Amino acid sequence: MELYRYKAMTAEGRVKRSRLDAMNPSDLESRLGRMGLDLISYRKVGGKHRGGGGRPIKRVDLINFCVHLEQLLRAGVPMLDGLSDLRDSLEHPRFRDVIAVVIESIQGGKNLSQALSEFPYVFDTTFVNLVRAGEEAGQLPHVLHEIGENLKWQDEQAAQIKMLLIYPSLVLLVVGVAVVVLMVNVVPELLKFVKSMGGTLPWHTKALIAVSNAFANYWYVILAIPVLAVIVMQVLLRTNPAFRRRWDAFKLDLPVIGPILKKIILTRFTSNFALMYASGITVLESIRLSSGVVGNTAVEEAVLNAGKQMAEGSGIATSFSESDLFPPLVLRMLRVGENTGSLETALANVGYFYTREVREAVERMQKVMGPGITVVLGVLLGWVMLSVLGPIYDLISKIKV
Repeated sequence: MELYRYKAMTAEGRVKRSRLDAMNPSDLESRLGRMGLDLISYRKVGGKHRGGGGRPIKRVDLINFCVHLEQLLRAGVPMLDGLSDLRDSLEHPRFRDVIAVVIESIQGGKNLSQALSEFPYVFDTTFVNLVRAGEEAGQLPHVLHEIGENLKWQDEQAAQIKMLLIYPSLVLLVVGVAVVVLMVNVVPELLKFVKSMGGTLPWHTKALIAVSNAFANYWYVILAIPVLAVIVMQVLLRTNPAFRRRWDAFKLDLPVIGPILKKIILTRFTSNFALMYASGITVLESIRLSSGVVGNTAVEEAVLNAGKQMAEGSGIATSFSESDLFPPLVLRMLRVGENTGSLETALANVGYFYTREVREAVERMQKVMGPGITVVLGVLLGWVMLSVLGPIYDLISKIKV
């Protein structure tokens, strides 16, 4: 399916410009006609469409889609009428066009999951499989509600990850800027006065002079090193799977941040696993789909290996216990759910417990970061003051009255 940028006219005579997927120009004109638009001109945007154009379709748009469609279906509104009402109420132009094509696909004989699967850049495999399971079980409104709740939870998790990673980065940036300003602007002027006094300088003053000279003469190198490191890291992560796996495993072993990140990943896995299993998707298929949403190749590999062992006849808890990435709490709840037949409830409890722990850990870390910045800056300023005022004090103390 190709992506076209088009200009069309509405029945009221207004000109509309947007983008739409179509098989060919004739299909584009036909689809616009069913939307009540007359095609004026069009232009193909690149080759096969994969990523969507214009403003990206975000998670909050999908949440609104699930909530609105669920409410309309529960109220007894037919599927096509509900989607049409949803399309007309959307403010996102790209998403509105996607829903318009979904409506056309359903009118052509497809069910909702088949129509959504035509847009993998909007509705991922997990989303489509859950909708398909809801259709087969006759519980589509309930499944849409669960998907919406899961997407809201993912939004909260994403916000916590941002706080976990961005806040330390901001701390390092503040300290880095303070160091640069001190070493480039403040310290050289103070050291000129210290050098003019003569005498022997203590080691900490010599160290301060060396650091200040390095910043003043090679500041571009100091700034370029982290930038180049980030670029090289991104290239390796995208092109070298082995390096990506080692890096993902290394992140889980980091002090302070590693355990929190691991709990976030396990919460994401268990919550998605519970949602899919409760929707009627088989255990093996739930594991396969859940492995794709963890966002960590080391954990993904461990989950897929557990799935292979289960396919060979091992129990759920036994299969996951082969990897040291799953803590005793997860294994215990898997065993309880397996024995009692309430696996989705046990996994949901793990997700709830870890979500609360992550939130509390992030809040504690934020409280510690403030005093941490103060201590670091205090040590830095103390070093500068000691290195500058120490020689001055020594010189004054040698003056005989």
